Amino acid sequence: MLAVHVQPGAKRSEVAGLHGDALKIRLAAPAIDGRANAALLAFVAQRLGLAKSAVELKSGQTTRRKVLWVLGARADMVVRCLLGP
Repeated sequence: MLAVHVQPGAKRSEVAGLHGDALKIRLAAPAIDGRANAALLAFVAQRLGLAKSAVELKSGQTTRRKVLWVLGARADMVVRCLLGP
């Protein structure tokens, strides 16, 4: 499980650090018709080198605060990979 805080409509998609106890991710996609949610799942999967089907939105469909389920990876490893060096 991975808690994220999403900022849709940003200039570019990127990990922006931490926001409280959640990982802050800026997304270029707008929050219209689920585009930001789809972009979030694709972005996280791409950054982790996983298939899109390995990342699932568990809660937060219509809010900035979301919980993702990442299959095949531990949460601490996911955060380290996303935050990078």
